Amino acid sequence: MSDDRLSDQEARGSESAGIGEPAPPASEEDGCPGGSAAFPDITLSPDSAGITPADPGWLAARRSRIGLWWRGASPNLRGSVYMLSALLVYAVMVGLFKHLGSSIPLVETLMIRQLIMSLVIVLVVGRALPSMLRTRHPGLQIFRGVVTLASMLCGFSALIHIPLAQATSISFSQVLFVTIAAVLVLKEKVDGRRWAATVIGFIGILIMLNPSTEGLNFWALMSVGGAVFGACITVSVRMLGTSERTETILIYQGLVLIVVLAWPAWAYWVWPTAEQWLALVLLSLFGTAGQWLITKAYQVGEAAALAPLDFSRLLLASFTGFVFFAEIPSLSTFIGSAIVIGATLYTIRRNARSRAEAGLAPPA
Repeated sequence: MSDDRLSDQEARGSESAGIGEPAPPASEEDGCPGGSAAFPDITLSPDSAGITPADPGWLAARRSRIGLWWRGASPNLRGSVYMLSALLVYAVMVGLFKHLGSSIPLVETLMIRQLIMSLVIVLVVGRALPSMLRTRHPGLQIFRGVVTLASMLCGFSALIHIPLAQATSISFSQVLFVTIAAVLVLKEKVDGRRWAATVIGFIGILIMLNPSTEGLNFWALMSVGGAVFGACITVSVRMLGTSERTETILIYQGLVLIVVLAWPAWAYWVWPTAEQWLALVLLSLFGTAGQWLITKAYQVGEAAALAPLDFSRLLLASFTGFVFFAEIPSLSTFIGSAIVIGATLYTIRRNARSRAEAGLAPPA
């Protein structure tokens, strides 16, 4: 899920200014003293409290009240609603991935998912598609597409073969790998406290890998690989975000994935049943909806405020794994995830504080 969330950092804040504008105050001539001219049908009156669902205007009044509350809510509150909605949608998508993993090859699932997502993006872009194909960094676009595919293959393979809670917990370590990549590639400065948090986070990963005399769990290592490639996505998006549009990044991602997955998907193709086709379509649509919700969340709210909500994925993954796949997380998963989450939260907060002290806008 990380590539979807981070690929939209350049659009951050572009829409929040208009969303949070209060409605203009109404005058006495509007017949709505002290109310809002933009919402005349929700004027508070002595009789409004007595409206019941049986009344004809009840539904319209409820909608107007919710709309007024939404526009009056703080940006971080609206962003949190978008974020939690995205996590619920992604929980369904992940469950469908794991359900299909035992019968449909992963490359086929990813191919179908990307085709449907790309079709949705093209329909949304419409006539602007030719302009969206123009890019200043074609090589970097291709690199991002390749590491996105690698992250998906590693991450989703791990989701299929190990408990959802363990795979989800390991995926949180992406922020720790971003710290290292930012130093090596972006030449960013990292203080001693963030280095200490990174080292502690890696101890948590090692606990979740649970090494034994037989070695490390291969699929757990694949999950770590997904986090490493996810960090590469983050770095590439930071480099592209200053000059490329979100739509351009996503379109090139789709082109790369479709081209690379075409032959493996055809070679290992298993014709889905009607039920599996339904699951594949739902998986793709839920993935697209989750991407849109994540985008809106980081456009409206602050990254430092929204990032902690991402850890609710662990609760959702644990619930999904227990109810639908009879998975019970091990003690090492709980201990390791607690360490990784603590180290990641500290790193996120520390990064946000450092950028604030430097007078820089917080990245998504």
